[in-house]
Amino acid sequence: MYKVLIVEDDPMVAMINEQYVSKNKDFCVAKTCRNGQEALDFLHSSEGTQIDLVIMDVFMPYLDGIETLKKIREEKLHCEVIMVTAANDPTTLEETMHLGVIDFLIKPFAYERFQVALEKFIANKEAFRGANETIDQSYVDNLISAPSSSHNSEASLPKGIQKKTLDLLTAYMDEKTGWVSGDQISEDVGLSNVTVRHYMNYLVEIKKAKSEINYETGGRPSILYRKS
Repeated sequence: MYKVLIVEDDPMVAMINEQYVSKNKDFCVAKTCRNGQEALDFLHSSEGTQIDLVIMDVFMPYLDGIETLKKIREEKLHCEVIMVTAANDPTTLEETMHLGVIDFLIKPFAYERFQVALEKFIANKEAFRGANETIDQSYVDNLISAPSSSHNSEASLPKGIQKKTLDLLTAYMDEKTGWVSGDQISEDVGLSNVTVRHYMNYLVEIKKAKSEINYETGGRPSILYRKS
């Protein structure tokens, strides 16, 4: 299970972030901090060194998200970062992308979009976990999207999305006329639940599919999908 640090000065947003993280069985919230300095102090602690992912706001007192992110990179702390912020200017986005964030979420954000960001993190982790001691060019090409004039080519897809798997799930959804759960898709196509969620969230993001949350399961809510 991946350990998450939430860095957010707004208690309400921090609570929402924690709830959204907790709904994904692959993650748990280890700590919530109210500013960047508090977050850095925690990351330097023995417990903090175990953090896999930081979900962080940009505008905070004492030390803002951008400066905190810079220090995380300068100190080579072994954690990835998702920025969650009301900032919607291209300068902020460009600066955080240059500093290597996994994703950039603009408030107010939907639950489904938040989960897409978490799945991007998982995809990156799984991609590197599958690497051998030495890598070849094909591995690098699959990991890093290169410029391409073809929208449907492998290179034009985002990191962590493979065309063969995407085509499989697209064809499966084309045959469905109603809502279907992620667990059912996983069983039908023979892919893991994590992989199905990642690819279906991508199809939702590009508007090739729709999703909704089913709360009538008697337990943990499940996500349903259908073709757009």
